[in-house]
Amino acid sequence: MSVTLIAVVAALVLGHAAPSLASVRQFGWYRDLVAWLNSHFDEDSFWRGNWGIALALAPPLLAVGLLQRALDGQVFGLAGLLFAIIVLFYSWGPRDLDRDVDAVLDAPDPVSRRDAAARLADDGSASVDGPRVIDAVFRNGLRRWFGVLFWFLVLGPFGALGYRLVVVSARRDGAEDPPATPVPSATARGARRLLALLEWPVAQLMTLSLALVGNFDSVLGAWRSAGGAAFHLDSRFLEAAGRASVRSELADESSDYAAGSLRDEDMGATTLPAASLGELPELRDAMSLVWRCLLVWLATLALFVIAGFVS
Repeated sequence: MSVTLIAVVAALVLGHAAPSLASVRQFGWYRDLVAWLNSHFDEDSFWRGNWGIALALAPPLLAVGLLQRALDGQVFGLAGLLFAIIVLFYSWGPRDLDRDVDAVLDAPDPVSRRDAAARLADDGSASVDGPRVIDAVFRNGLRRWFGVLFWFLVLGPFGALGYRLVVVSARRDGAEDPPATPVPSATARGARRLLALLEWPVAQLMTLSLALVGNFDSVLGAWRSAGGAAFHLDSRFLEAAGRASVRSELADESSDYAAGSLRDEDMGATTLPAASLGELPELRDAMSLVWRCLLVWLATLALFVIAGFVS
């Protein structure tokens, strides 16, 4: 089996079997590096320009790239595998998406639910409105899982950590953990442009996965309407496709409940109303779709490994 596939599966298993290990995903060292750059470069320097973020990204990524190359093939490949698992696990998250979604669904009261929703939302919003929570699930699926996974598959540990550091650099005040770094405004704008460039192909592949695991026509229509067919660095088509897919899921579930009720009435049985779908069914279905997309990615990766395209 490929080192790449083993590393991905191992990182996923670690995240679910030992959630306490997620506490190691701290980026204080990176914020310290940014703070040092802030103190040593004046207003007219390259650091405070649109692409100044390269100065912050270069040292850690150079170190990871050199280690990645040095460990390649060492100790029968085990050294490189262990390094890949460590970097991928560190770059994942920073928190478990499943647990954040469950916290919203299982909240005992409206205040707790809003607090949980604020932790789930990418912008810190406490809204539990259906479309907003659906957008939050798919956006966080991209940021926490698929973006890291895609760039790990393309560039190895270098790509996984690079993507995570760009996300940290581009994060605005008030967003979820890790806290926003003190990146100058012009530098942060450049980081957000770089992040948009890195996320565009990932969002396209996620949308394709959604079409395969959900209602193809609904996803395709939403993708086109939101500008997914145009080449511009705006991945909001992913949220549009996610909302369309969830609507199709809810419609199918409602039809199933209605059909089941009719059958049970014919048999003289008492049935549960469609409300038994529970609270925030759109959030539950959105998380289910994200999981199905991840399974599609892993199955595709396994097929590539079997075919010998991935080493």
